[in-house]
Amino acid sequence: MSATTAVAMSGGLDSSVVALLLARRGEPVVGLSMLLWDASGEPTPAGRGRCCGALDLGDARRVAQQVGIAHYTLRMAEEFRHHVVDPFVDDYLAGRTPSPCVRCNTWVKFDLLLAKARAIGASRVATGHYARILEGPDGPELHTARDAEKDQSYYLFELTAEQLAASCFPLGELSKGEVRELAREAGLVVAEKGESMEVCFVSGGVAEFVERQLAEHPERYARHPEPEAAEVVAAGGVPLGPASAPYYRYTVGQRRGLGLSSSERLYVLGVEPEANRVRVGREEELRATGLLGERLHWISPVERFASAEGELRARVKIRSRHPGVEARLRPLPGGEVEVLFDEPQTGVAPGQAAVFYRGTQVLGGCWIRTGLSREPSPPDPPPAPAPL
Repeated sequence: MSATTAVAMSGGLDSSVVALLLARRGEPVVGLSMLLWDASGEPTPAGRGRCCGALDLGDARRVAQQVGIAHYTLRMAEEFRHHVVDPFVDDYLAGRTPSPCVRCNTWVKFDLLLAKARAIGASRVATGHYARILEGPDGPELHTARDAEKDQSYYLFELTAEQLAASCFPLGELSKGEVRELAREAGLVVAEKGESMEVCFVSGGVAEFVERQLAEHPERYARHPEPEAAEVVAAGGVPLGPASAPYYRYTVGQRRGLGLSSSERLYVLGVEPEANRVRVGREEELRATGLLGERLHWISPVERFASAEGELRARVKIRSRHPGVEARLRPLPGGEVEVLFDEPQTGVAPGQAAVFYRGTQVLGGCWIRTGLSREPSPPDPPPAPAPL
């Protein structure tokens, strides 16, 4: 008898079609939904879902009934707050640009959920991610989806080979249009449902959400300063005047809403939380020649791609919709890595993930600590020949 697969059902179109496909194969399947953040009383844009909220889990139950599988709801709000929401607020208040979807996949969907699935006898988890798992010379590998527009491999870079071996992504070879057509043909109740919100627990503006959390739970974020209007400075620390909001309401690359009168366009180059200061400058000053990353993670061994010095080349995406740039990677002690771009890039934001690709394979990635503005140093020269 085949091993049982637990389908992570969020109540959206994609995970519902996963349940449909596996049930049609006649495999033992159970639906698991996670109640992570109940925002049922908050407004949701028409036609869109809210991943893993109370209303969407009702849709998950109805789909499970339609495809004929058992369905269970797991209440994991505390775990979600600990692993996703609190770090999101902390990063934002620290002047970084958080990526909660990566943390949710790492800590909730492929760590806690997999453990709970195994506790009920399931040996693997299936999700609606647009990505592929292919067998490689060193074991399972993570690859991009066939539908490049829907590819979600960026959000999965922290998975391990062991987690990949216990996971499956049935939509990796399908397009979004094909997935929706399957749902329509089967008459699923979610067939016309729109995309879920990118940050599922934020119903309005991110800054407003963070400020509500700060007001409602001051003890959780006591290490951060009281919010007040920031100071705006130019290169060299030259003051340009007060901002209209605290530092955390400004993001790297922002041009509008600075409240400054200037003869040239100014952009946010960085924020300094400790000083409640926002640094601005010209557009060309945004361009980075590389980045310094931390918490370096490889999905599987990469020695066969590396040079004798331990360096390797990869295509690096510095945000989910970034096309990627060829770069040289230099692993450093302490889980850090220096990434040197072949071409300077804008939008290198501390707190975001930098994900490394070789062809369609995801090698791993890191979390951006800071951008680098210096020119990449040349490779070490070859040793001089020994004297005769």
